[in-house]
Amino acid sequence: MATTYTISDLAKEFDLTTRAIRFYEDMGLLQPQREGPGGRNRIYTARDRTRLKLTLRAKRLGLSLVEAKEIIDSYDSPRDTAPQLQKFMAILAEHRKKLEAQMLDLQANLDEIRTHEKEARVLLGKAVKPK
Repeated sequence: MATTYTISDLAKEFDLTTRAIRFYEDMGLLQPQREGPGGRNRIYTARDRTRLKLTLRAKRLGLSLVEAKEIIDSYDSPRDTAPQLQKFMAILAEHRKKLEAQMLDLQANLDEIRTHEKEARVLLGKAVKPK
């Protein structure tokens, strides 16, 4: 029998709220089976667990959920890994460019702060001089 998980199992294992897991389900990242009265109980498979793990890894890299879904879904296609890896590389390259641009902006902001701090120290030194 295949291993299955409840929403609480996954929430506990990955330190998430059940609401977050339901959100990932709404985004199409997870597709649990429904059981019980009115299909209220979600039953997650090992595939869902792996997809959740990959989703969280993509989030740590700073990828959007849409980008994560594109990458993860590509692995559900035929086993030719070249297109999957090309897609992954393209998304990573685009994300790297965004991060590098943000880093340049942050560096410019830090430089400006240093300039203002230096000017403020000079003015403070002049203001506190004994008469």
